[in-house]
Amino acid sequence: VQLQASGGGYVPPGGFLRLSCIASGRPFSGYVLGWFRQAPGKEREFVAAIRWSDGMTAYAVSVKGRFTISRDIAGNTMYLQMNSLKPEDKAYYYCGAGNRIDWIRSDWRASPDQYDFWGQGTQVTVSS
Repeated sequence: VQLQASGGGYVPPGGFLRLSCIASGRPFSGYVLGWFRQAPGKEREFVAAIRWSDGMTAYAVSVKGRFTISRDIAGNTMYLQMNSLKPEDKAYYYCGAGNRIDWIRSDWRASPDQYDFWGQGTQVTVSS
C-alpha cells in the first residue's frame, strides 16, 4: 500500500485548503483511511477518518464543522476540505490506512497505532 498526500500550503486565519491522499496497492474496501496531524514537539493527533466501503466519517472535536473528509472511490483518493482555518491547525498532515480497525471503537479509529500504512506529511501553515 502506498499513500501520497498533497495540498498543504500557507494560508491566513479563516482561509481554506483541500488536502488529497492518493492510495494505491490493493483494493481498499475493507480499510479505514484517516487524516492525522503533528505539530513540532507534539504527538500525532487524530483529525478525521472515513470507512472506505460506505463513506462513514468521524471527526475530532477540534475540527468538526470546519473540516470535511471524503473519498473518490474511482480515483482511490481521499480528501480533507479544511475551512475556517485557525493558527492552531498549523501542523504536518498525514494520511494513514488500516484494515484491522473496528469502526465501532472510536478509540481505535482515532489511534495512530491502528493504522498500518502512512503517506508522507504535507505541511499546513496558518498565519497572518
